[in-house]
Amino acid sequence: MKHLMVRWLRERFDVESIRGPLKHQIEKPLPKNIGWFHTLGSMSLFLFVSQVLTGILLLVYYRPTVNEAFGSVKFIMTEAYVGWLYRQIHAWGANLMVLIVFLHMLRTFITGSFKKPRELTWVFGVVLFLLTLVFGFTGYLLPWNQLAYWATTVGTEVAGSIPWIGEWIKTLLRGGDSVAGETLSRFFVLHVIILPWTMFAVIVIHLFLVRFQGIATMDRVGAEKEIKKGEGTPFFPHHMLKEGVVFFILLGVLITLAILAPFDLGEKADPLQTPHAIKPEWYFLPMYQVLKYFPKLVGIFIVSLAPLFLFLWPFLDKTKERHPLKRPISTAIGALALLSLLVFGMMAHLSETKREFFGRTYQFDIYGIPHPAAAEGGELPGNRP
Repeated sequence: MKHLMVRWLRERFDVESIRGPLKHQIEKPLPKNIGWFHTLGSMSLFLFVSQVLTGILLLVYYRPTVNEAFGSVKFIMTEAYVGWLYRQIHAWGANLMVLIVFLHMLRTFITGSFKKPRELTWVFGVVLFLLTLVFGFTGYLLPWNQLAYWATTVGTEVAGSIPWIGEWIKTLLRGGDSVAGETLSRFFVLHVIILPWTMFAVIVIHLFLVRFQGIATMDRVGAEKEIKKGEGTPFFPHHMLKEGVVFFILLGVLITLAILAPFDLGEKADPLQTPHAIKPEWYFLPMYQVLKYFPKLVGIFIVSLAPLFLFLWPFLDKTKERHPLKRPISTAIGALALLSLLVFGMMAHLSETKREFFGRTYQFDIYGIPHPAAAEGGELPGNRP
């Protein structure tokens, strides 16, 4: 049967011209420094595929209208056959995908893999990271619950503060003056049609560049030697086996989180009732916190520098060294950036909450600064008038 299929294909296609490059890519040796952290890219790809598949299952029941969106998600979680499982896998997958793509970029930065001749590979990787964030932002509104509605309202207001084009962007996103049915419709189209196909195209280009240029070694720029067959780590089966192990571990983590730590749907969106301390998703918290310290225009300018520096970094870091210890300035800047993300993210998470530490209760003001708990109805220092 196999021979018949091969003969049938050979009679219609030039199989040898396809088999040659395919065999070369499968047998292509990888650098000896390849480790488990190099599976982060494959983990990101797996999560993207998982999001597409679970998203298709959700679309079977989801209805993108103001009157039916919340009810359709509730139906998925309570009545559809194992609907609760693939909805939770989709929700957790979105969060894990942001984390894994970020860690993949961090590994690339630490190992200096963004340097010549792989600058474009890094640039397309940054595009993938930004698209992942936009995926999260657009998908957050679709259940049409209270927190998502008001978080989207705040997010689009921030976009409206951009000089010259802000109001146009805000109106384009909302489809009007406020977050309403038109906003839901536009976010739905972005989330399920435009973004997936855009992401797929960028992934194809990114993978092509990775396979065509190869994975970077730890050698200096310009001193990399071609890895001959038998010298490095074989892509198949050695590295493929690692990726297979990681695939099953990640699948297990997704299902475990979906079962043991499910996301609550909350209440249906109510434009007339503003919840206390509206905050964006965790991956936007550092930006959200930084915006509190400056006037809107200045804050937006400072926040916009982050993606700009990410795009330009391969062209700014001109050193030929790849090892992090041999480029101390670059490594220090990366460490400070990572530390600032953690600090500002934690401050945003704690802001406008009441917490108990070592038997004492503290209230955190809008800037995330702790104060001894005030009496009921007391005003927190640092709160906005």
